[in-house]
Amino acid sequence: MIENHNMTLLTDFYELTMANGYFETGMADDIAFFDLFFRKIPDGGGFAIMAGLDQLIGYLKNLNFDERDMEYLREKDMFSEGFLNYLKDFKFECDVWAVPEGTPVFPGEPLVTVRGPVIQAQFIETIMLLAINHQSLIATKANRIVRAAQGRSVMEFGTRRAHGGSGAVHGARAAYIGGCIGTACAVAERDFKVPAMGTMAHSWVQMFPSEYESFKAYAEVYPDNCILLVDTYNVLKSGIPNAIKVFKEMKPQKMGIRIDSGDVTYLTKKARAMLDKAGLKECSIVVSNSLDEYIIRDVIGQGACIDSFGVGERLITSKSEPVFGGVYKLAALEKDGVLVPKMKISENVEKITDPGFKTVYRLFDKDTDKAIADVITLDHEKIPEGSEYEIFDPKVIWKRKKVSNFYAKNLRVPIFLKGVCVYESPDIDAIRDYCKEQIDTLWEEILRFENPHEYYVDLSKDLWELKTKLIEEYQK
Repeated sequence: MIENHNMTLLTDFYELTMANGYFETGMADDIAFFDLFFRKIPDGGGFAIMAGLDQLIGYLKNLNFDERDMEYLREKDMFSEGFLNYLKDFKFECDVWAVPEGTPVFPGEPLVTVRGPVIQAQFIETIMLLAINHQSLIATKANRIVRAAQGRSVMEFGTRRAHGGSGAVHGARAAYIGGCIGTACAVAERDFKVPAMGTMAHSWVQMFPSEYESFKAYAEVYPDNCILLVDTYNVLKSGIPNAIKVFKEMKPQKMGIRIDSGDVTYLTKKARAMLDKAGLKECSIVVSNSLDEYIIRDVIGQGACIDSFGVGERLITSKSEPVFGGVYKLAALEKDGVLVPKMKISENVEKITDPGFKTVYRLFDKDTDKAIADVITLDHEKIPEGSEYEIFDPKVIWKRKKVSNFYAKNLRVPIFLKGVCVYESPDIDAIRDYCKEQIDTLWEEILRFENPHEYYVDLSKDLWELKTKLIEEYQK
């Protein structure tokens, strides 16, 4: 797999041409600030989930140009020898701040901010977007599916349909953060401690002279966790009767059936009745086969008797909307210790960026601990607690609200300072638990799958005035 190799050159080629250009024009050590943010929530949802930070940290910790990299760049015959010597002695020296994984996040918020020499801060754009975009997308999709299951377990079953090995492994990790209980991907447990789980394929059943013999053999090998796939031939006429016969004969400690085709509402109702009549009320029913949040929601609403779901291709590829759309934009330069804010102007209003060195606060109601709004501020600003604080919609500034009885939390934390990692990633279970806790701070109206309430993400007065001033200056 590609992860076994030095990943430094997993980058867009123009990052290298720009880096060489910065070096040749004497800008290599100029200090730049970049923000990573996204503009649109996938699937028209009410929020997204931050993920992928751990992969980014691993890349930055090991960022160096080895002999193979240098040989490749020299063969391109378009980079100066001085620049190549710079890369040969490269040492990451940037500051990085980020929103922790598992945090519900919203469009426009600076999820990651980088400050450092312009060559370095610019060069890491590609891997930052790759890691955060992919895992945030899958974590967000997984959480939608988990919430649709209404407390029933969801397993990530998409390894064979993922977009390559990295997509499968990191996708499994992201799905676990989003709330799945485990994955079919074994290496994801080895590398990321995501519980690996699975039972049998139809080929197992077909390997034996009869379905009954295949079930009995499996029960003999796995008496503590016997989940039988009952739709190889006929679910109701063959699969369920043979499963019942084996369960009664072998008495496995944990028993269940899996249905991977057909009308799952009808089949699970019938299966549940047959199992209960046989005295096997403790036997669980697992369903798989091209599921997503809408199918899961519908079959539950129709009374399907399902204890857990295995969700594959539509989760691991986020089939309904497979692009997260995060971007990485210059926000400021630092000249002789003085900050010079920068912004991108566009005829598309949503593409106009927020200038300056920023952070983001979340305001919580003191009585309910529910999130009220987020406020993007200049980094030096503090949200005053203990008094009224006015928030306003930066797109429609006459829409204002005064909030009180709240507390404010700065969502971002330092990750690297002068190139040294100062952040220890929590273990995967802690991230998953944190994600669930933080989603519980959102109002139910924001959790709707269709037409969710739009969560407020406001700009502080100082940031809004700075943005307005720069727009006016550019217009002149």
